[in-house]
Amino acid sequence: MKPEQTVTTVTIDCDTCVMQRTSACTDCVVSFIVGREPGDALVIDVDEARSLRALADGGLVPSLRHRPVERTGS
Repeated sequence: MKPEQTVTTVTIDCDTCVMQRTSACTDCVVSFIVGREPGDALVIDVDEARSLRALADGGLVPSLRHRPVERTGS
């Protein structure tokens, strides 16, 4: 039997980003890589997030600008 794997993902959703509707959207790595429509979420795993970070660190793609909105309790 295979040991159970835990999958960790990073969800990038424009609706949860404090940069939404700013000039940062113009060259957001999400739109740069997949040409997605505004408002569409992109879910990537941790290895993919690390790869994107390495590409950005090397200047090959724009860095990730997504910043989650901090939610306060109601």
